[in-house]
Amino acid sequence: MELVSPISSAYKEPEPGSPEQVNAIIRELRRLYPDATCSLNFSNPLELLVATQLSAQCTDERVNIVTARLFKKYRSVADFANASQEELEQDIRSTGFYRNKAKNIRAACQRIMTEYGGEVPRTMTDLLSLAGVARKTANVVLGNAFGIVVGFTVDTHVGRLSRRLDWTKQEDPVKIEKELMRIIPEKDWLDLSHLLIFHGRAICDARKPLCGQCSLARLCPSAFSFGKAIP
Repeated sequence: MELVSPISSAYKEPEPGSPEQVNAIIRELRRLYPDATCSLNFSNPLELLVATQLSAQCTDERVNIVTARLFKKYRSVADFANASQEELEQDIRSTGFYRNKAKNIRAACQRIMTEYGGEVPRTMTDLLSLAGVARKTANVVLGNAFGIVVGFTVDTHVGRLSRRLDWTKQEDPVKIEKELMRIIPEKDWLDLSHLLIFHGRAICDARKPLCGQCSLARLCPSAFSFGKAIP
């Protein structure tokens, strides 16, 4: 008769998405990245809005290089609103998709001038009315510029890690956000988005996650399965 260790038979890792798993992951990520915060450089809500728009399909590092010059040249909503399309395109060219980004930044700032008195709005609904602004950008601006947390920022890192942790199976950022908001305590929404982004960059790479170096491995249903297809 085979003997089974009472410790091993009694111990079971928490179910994905359970409060036990979620809270354990949050605790460990806070330990790993105590200084995790928004990686984009900004000094006011307008700068964060523009930087976040530029970050689409571009690294934060590249955006910060571009905005170091950009924010010295364009200091106000009016500066962006009145900029020529061609000149702004050249100023942001290295962030990629520069024509569409320039168009959206100009249009967003023109609307801020005409509808919001030159001040970046402070509600999700108003931010979503701006050109080039979806929920990710709105959540970044609200949470990091105004301290207003009404949702969960979902970028490519957050989406990837959420699927690997089995918190969602969705691909659409809006659907992912809704599922995360159901299982994650509201007080952790802002910080956890930063923590997941930091972990995605440091350990949980899209193609070759470093599961052997990951202290979350025991809590992760996808750990050591990177030889298979991982979303």
